Amino acid sequence: MKYGRAVLIAGVACAAVAAVLACARAQEHGTQNAERARMAISQRLPPMDGNHLEVKLVEVNYGPAQASEAHSHPCAVVAYVAEGTIRSQVDAGPEKVYKAGETFYEPPNGVHRVSANGSATAPARLLAYFVCDKATPLTVPPLKPSSNDKP
Repeated sequence: MKYGRAVLIAGVACAAVAAVLACARAQEHGTQNAERARMAISQRLPPMDGNHLEVKLVEVNYGPAQASEAHSHPCAVVAYVAEGTIRSQVDAGPEKVYKAGETFYEPPNGVHRVSANGSATAPARLLAYFVCDKATPLTVPPLKPSSNDKP
């Protein structure tokens, strides 16, 4: 009888451990599902001609301390930092630093005064999602005069 009871206790203990592990896995799975889809950004777009809509996704890679010249995008841009940090300033807004996993919005024709890797030692990667309503180059020289320009 002692042998049978020991087997029963061992079986119950194994079942309890299995239940705890199953619960932990279920919680982990639930957390993974919650992390699988998150709202990264929600942005109202400007009025557009709906007859010629086009979407383009561009990967921008910056080496350490690398930056772009001031420029403009004729299309609305939603940007997602995939790796590293990105320094950005559009029009007269403040310069901001975005980390991997963060997003930001650039309105059409805004002057992108700063677009740079936020690190002097690590690379950075940005995914730029362009929403255009006409055929146009994605990047053009600034359309608006910069307050930093010298006369």
